[in-house]
Formats: sequence, structure tokens, C-alpha cells
Amino acid sequence: MRKKIVAGNWKCNTTVQEGIELAKAVNELVAKEGNKNVVVVLGTPFTHLTSVVASVDASRIGVASQNCAAEAKGAFTGEVSAAMVKSTGAGYVILGHSERREYYNETSETLNKKVALSFANGLTPIYCCGEPLSIREAGTQNGFVKTQLDETIFNLSAEEFLKLVIAYEPIWAIGTGVTASTQQAQDMLAYIRSLIADKFGAAVAEETSILYGGSCNAKNAAELFSQPDIDGGLIGGASLKAEDFIQIINGF
Repeated sequence: MRKKIVAGNWKCNTTVQEGIELAKAVNELVAKEGNKNVVVVLGTPFTHLTSVVASVDASRIGVASQNCAAEAKGAFTGEVSAAMVKSTGAGYVILGHSERREYYNETSETLNKKVALSFANGLTPIYCCGEPLSIREAGTQNGFVKTQLDETIFNLSAEEFLKLVIAYEPIWAIGTGVTASTQQAQDMLAYIRSLIADKFGAAVAEETSILYGGSCNAKNAAELFSQPDIDGGLIGGASLKAEDFIQIINGF
């Protein structure tokens, strides 16, 4: 049975000290009242990883880097390799987020390298896909997302594919306060699952966790998570408040 996952993406927020306090607050709430059937992941800035790993119960909470380098090592000033991420104790890495694609020109070729290096270092990729508003308005979102998957993670073997998590994030709903309707989210995640079934078979599709990302919050999480193909959320702003985040975790 596929995992239910709620992953926070802190983005470029919190100092190390603030991040430790937030992680400890989430850890305490998860221990007291968290849904035991949900895998919780905290996606922190690079600077926080080691400290946050040390601040949470690893049996209940995983830690993710928000990115990793497309090279294993070398003269790449400012980059953080997958091996470096792994050495902090983190177990996950968020790859292909729309902000990385848009602001830092990440291409499918780059992401293929990052996925391979993540696997080589024992990290679980949380792989993001999703369309901008212009594509949604044109009604071509399915083809757009299919191309994103075809050019990247659909190049994997079925065995490799089973090791990752997919997060669908309609770019027009990230940080805008606009959420895809429950039906829009369910329709796209069901479509992605059908593509996985076509490529890797029904068994792999049924085992793949697919998350929704895009202004998911404490108020709408339960409705979104009630859908048959929505296995959790990649949560942005609402993950920065422990009280809001635990409500989302308990949305199942």
C-alpha cells in the first residue's frame, strides 16, 4: 500500500535557530497528536539540515534538502552535492520545483543528473511537475506534464521509479492563495497515475505516492486528501507554522 506523505518546503525562510525551533515544535506535535499513518518530511535550507535531523525523531519525521547539485563533486563553487546532503542524515531531496525551473533555468537534462545522483547516494527524490497558468488556460496541461515526466523520471527503470515520490504543483497555485479545485487536483493526479501505469504497469502505479502542492493549507487539506489519487501534500507557507502543519498532517 502506498505511503501517505506530508512534506513541508520551507523554501528560503528561517534562520538556523528559527528552523531548529520550528522542527522541535513539529516534532513535539507529531509525537503528541500526529497521524501515525502519515510520513512527515521537513524540507529545509541546506544550512539547517544537520541541526534539524538532530532535532526530530527519525522514526516519525524525515528531512529533505530542497535541491542538490547536478555534479558529484568538483570545482562548482556554491553547490551542494547529493553526497553532502546524505552526510547530514537527510533522507529526501526535492527536485524540479517550479521555482528552480523558472528562476534558475533547470532543464530536464539537469534534473536527470540530479535524480541519478540522488539515487546513487541513497536519497529519495520528491520530484515536482506542474504547469503555468498560460498552459492551464489553454487546456493543454496534460500534455505539458506528460512531457515533463517523459523527459525525466520516465527514463528510469521500474525498480528505480518505485524509490521516488511525485509532487504535482500547478504553478499558478503556488504562493498565490489560489488552490486548484479538489476535482482539478484529483483529475491531474489520476492522469499522472495513468501515465505511470502505461509506462511501468498497474502495480507500480498503485505503489507510487503522488502529492499535491499549491496553497494546500489547514482548511482545505482534508478535502484534498479525501480524493483517491491524492496521497498527501508538498506544503509551502503553511509548513512554517507548526500548528498549521499538524492540522494538515491530520487531514487524512
